[in-house]
Amino acid sequence: MDLSKLVTPLTRQTLSGDVYKQLSDLLMSGRVMPGEQLSLRTIAEGLGVSVMPVREAVHRLLSEKALVLLPNRVLRVPQMTVSQFREITDIRLNLEGLAVERAATLLDERGLQEIESAHERFSREIAAKKPSESNLIALNKELHFAIYRQAGMPMLLEMIESLWLRIGPILNYDFRSGSTRVKEHVSATHHERIVNALKKRDAAAASKALAGDLQGAADFIVSAGVLLADAVDTAPSDRRAPPRAAAEKNQTRKRPQATV
Repeated sequence: MDLSKLVTPLTRQTLSGDVYKQLSDLLMSGRVMPGEQLSLRTIAEGLGVSVMPVREAVHRLLSEKALVLLPNRVLRVPQMTVSQFREITDIRLNLEGLAVERAATLLDERGLQEIESAHERFSREIAAKKPSESNLIALNKELHFAIYRQAGMPMLLEMIESLWLRIGPILNYDFRSGSTRVKEHVSATHHERIVNALKKRDAAAASKALAGDLQGAADFIVSAGVLLADAVDTAPSDRRAPPRAAAEKNQTRKRPQATV
């Protein structure tokens, strides 16, 4: 028996899982933007692996609609229309609201310490004279998922992660743009309300504070005009490209190819 034939697939599967986790984290934490283009080669070079595990991880992300494959075989981070963004936001309000409510009822001291620590790191960063965009994005994700894990609902957590995969690239636009929301520490204020409610084990107050955080960020993103306009039906005889297609074409032309 050739043992190498048994070992190689396992090693490749492990590598594929590691690549998937790293690419998922890039998407969920918004370190790549909608419209950015990727390639198997640049991803493999950036992660120091062969193309095979990257291809397997990418196929998984394509099936989850976290990436799209263009006709020229180039990978792209999907762009999102206003209605798609609002729909996902509504779903998030319900799922993440459920997670924070459940966390409030099950939270132990160790879990609370983890959440408070994440909140303190985020608050220090956003209060800095020149806060780091990448740190804010990473710490925001860390805090939210520190809370959601306390719900003890792994299937719910998977659903939330799936939504963050799709919305993550645009989710932290306020941090990226250096908006007044960052200067006024708006997110930190919402986070403080969430943490205070969790300390009191007040599920309703925690859910309300979370809703304020999610909805406030969503309203800013919609008002900033960074989402695609929703497609408008055209008559069959109208040969012009629909608005959405035209917008995507323009955005694709403007976006540089990302180096992962």
